[in-house]
Amino acid sequence: MSLEAETSIAHGPTERTTSQSVSGYLAALAIFVSCLGIFWHPLRLVVPALLIALVAAGMAKGRVQFAAVMIGAVSLFLGLALAVSTGHALW
Repeated sequence: MSLEAETSIAHGPTERTTSQSVSGYLAALAIFVSCLGIFWHPLRLVVPALLIALVAAGMAKGRVQFAAVMIGAVSLFLGLALAVSTGHALW
């Protein structure tokens, strides 16, 4: 057996389109910015990150895209609650 046959069997199908790859990177960026926005200006960071997550979810369906939208929603709630309870600025 050649090395190519072993790697293709071990990793499964490798047919990913460009839009799926780009949407994965956008979803990862949205997750990072959403988590950062919990503690620093929630409206300024989480809302655009949530929009990026929705664009990524529209480009390709997947677990990462769904997780980005859910993490963005939870981060918005937690960020607003934390900012209001501590008296920090929302914007």
